[in-house]
Amino acid sequence: MSSLRIDPGHGLGELIQGVLASHPDFHSAELICEVVGDELVITGRVRSYYQKQIAQETLRPLAGRRRIRNDLRVLR
Repeated sequence: MSSLRIDPGHGLGELIQGVLASHPDFHSAELICEVVGDELVITGRVRSYYQKQIAQETLRPLAGRRRIRNDLRVLR
């Protein structure tokens, strides 16, 4: 996984959406990320547990000290 460079001119929400939108595993996925208090919450649906984990790890560099709450649902 490549390292992410954070542009201070962008808001965290825009940055997160951009990172997920540009990731090849999530082009057609409907993911929502929100900052809620001290948590980064990921919701939506993915096709596999692998994608669920990849979404979480892709966002980890952006979370900073925030806890990541992965509420993604895996479609069966």
